[in-house]
Amino acid sequence: MQIVRHTVKENTLSDPALVTDKDCEEFITQRGKGWVCEVDGEVVGFSIVDLKEHNIWALFLRPEFEGRGIGKRLHRLMMDWYFNQTQELVWLGTAPNTRAEEFYTRQGWKKVGMVNKGEVKFEMSDADWRKHCLNIDQ
Repeated sequence: MQIVRHTVKENTLSDPALVTDKDCEEFITQRGKGWVCEVDGEVVGFSIVDLKEHNIWALFLRPEFEGRGIGKRLHRLMMDWYFNQTQELVWLGTAPNTRAEEFYTRQGWKKVGMVNKGEVKFEMSDADWRKHCLNIDQ
């Protein structure tokens, strides 16, 4: 997962040492849950949701695997699981004017302001998620 995280072209870490393997383990095993996508035995994408802070901690793909529906599938698995655990509002932050911002808008997230030094803050409610899923399943 760390390899994937360090290959992204947008939303890069200012200091890669800020997110450790131990951090990833904690978010997956204690704070929430994570999913990976493998192609030919290699991790090409992952997502992690944090139940403690009610936010999306990570959703990243290796750039060469973008546009194949992998991000949508990881997102849907994560969101379905999250709202099966709690009905609490969930939020995320992402860099403005990026493909990620467009992705989250298409997935039904609502922009609610700014967070974390200029990132766009999005929120999603259980009701909005279920409504979004009804629209895409028809």
